[in-house]
Amino acid sequence: MTQVVVLPHPTLCPEGTVFDAKPGTSICQALLENDIEIEHACEMSCACTTCHVLIREGFNSLEPAEEMEEDQLDKAWGLEPCSRLSCQALVADTELVVELPKYTINHAREHH
Repeated sequence: MTQVVVLPHPTLCPEGTVFDAKPGTSICQALLENDIEIEHACEMSCACTTCHVLIREGFNSLEPAEEMEEDQLDKAWGLEPCSRLSCQALVADTELVVELPKYTINHAREHH
């Protein structure tokens, strides 16, 4: 199992959390299994950016993003070099520190 640290997020995870995820599990699935209700509007099919996360530590342990994911990431709010779609990024053997962006491109869900 690999440790995943989730940094505090005002609505989805106010205190932050730490959990173990099985290598090969998508970050999105691991978050959902640990009661962090990250948006995944396209049902994890790499067709939107609502599950965008920032990998603050452990980014290089992830398999590189494929072209389809890169194309979607270009549309993500707050894109950074450590951005990934959590439905496409699979947990490996290295501890991850994940930050959930404050906003998603899905404005209906935004809280101001």
